[in-house]
Amino acid sequence: MTAAVAKSVLAKSTAHSIVEASPRSKAVAGGLVILYAVITILPLLWIVATAFKSQSDAIAYPPKVLFEPTLEGYVNLFTVRTRQTPDFIAKLPPPETWYDKLVRQRDMVIAGPSKVVPRFVNSLIIGFGSTFLAVFLGTLAAYAFSRFRIPLADDLLFFILSTRMMPPVAVAIPIYLMYRQLNLTDTRLGMILLYTAVNVSLAVWLLKGFIDEIPREYEEAALVDGYTRLQALRKVVLPQAVTGIAATAIFCLIFSWNEYAFAVLLTSGEAQTMPPFIPFIIGEGGQDWPAVAAATTLFVVPIVLFTVLLRKHLLRGITFGAVRK
Repeated sequence: MTAAVAKSVLAKSTAHSIVEASPRSKAVAGGLVILYAVITILPLLWIVATAFKSQSDAIAYPPKVLFEPTLEGYVNLFTVRTRQTPDFIAKLPPPETWYDKLVRQRDMVIAGPSKVVPRFVNSLIIGFGSTFLAVFLGTLAAYAFSRFRIPLADDLLFFILSTRMMPPVAVAIPIYLMYRQLNLTDTRLGMILLYTAVNVSLAVWLLKGFIDEIPREYEEAALVDGYTRLQALRKVVLPQAVTGIAATAIFCLIFSWNEYAFAVLLTSGEAQTMPPFIPFIIGEGGQDWPAVAAATTLFVVPIVLFTVLLRKHLLRGITFGAVRK
């Protein structure tokens, strides 16, 4: 009887044990991951390649994979050009720069810089400014919800989250009317405040989960050593929550960087960001697809760099990898 029980226990333990994956399974899993990565990155690579095509190559059918690279798309993105007659072009002095020469080959001259640089600067200021405020305010609110007894805390957290559930189109008109009364339309400050208000809910919920995982005993020990509550937050909690803060900052920045609906409605000139500006890059005879691809490539670079710099924190943050008891 004893031997039978031992065999039964051994069989159950073996059945629930973790089995090492076979080489074939690893190969299949690796192949699926590579296939998914290729499918995901292929559109981005095509956009980057289109930025170095001429207009004729960009709209060629079937699409050209091999082509002669040119910087015409970037020149068209950063400049405003006017078409002139060949006789007028012949009377001009020799071109001083390589991009003047490139433009004159199309029987055009450069009339001045485009608006892409101010729009890109607006995206940087509004995106990173709203991300900083959202993470800062979200950290303080998440710490309060995590460490103090707040009346109706669950209801308040649900209310904060509910502000993110409403689609932008549902509140676009009221926000526009409010901003017009406050003279915040087409201002960087107005867009920063709006994106901060939208992102705070996400920041509070994400950061509360991270701070909940940090043992209270660390703060209690700091308070016994004479630290104030603010010093304990700054020197004990925040260093251990940096993983969650970094992950939250990435998610908030992605929203602020890509947001389109509010940017179209509330900005038109001074505070316009890149998302509503890119679709209106027009060339002669239609859309200037190389310039659009160049603008898209330029627009993607900051968010990619920011994500790469914080990639270690992001991988840990997605799994809520804070200190555990």
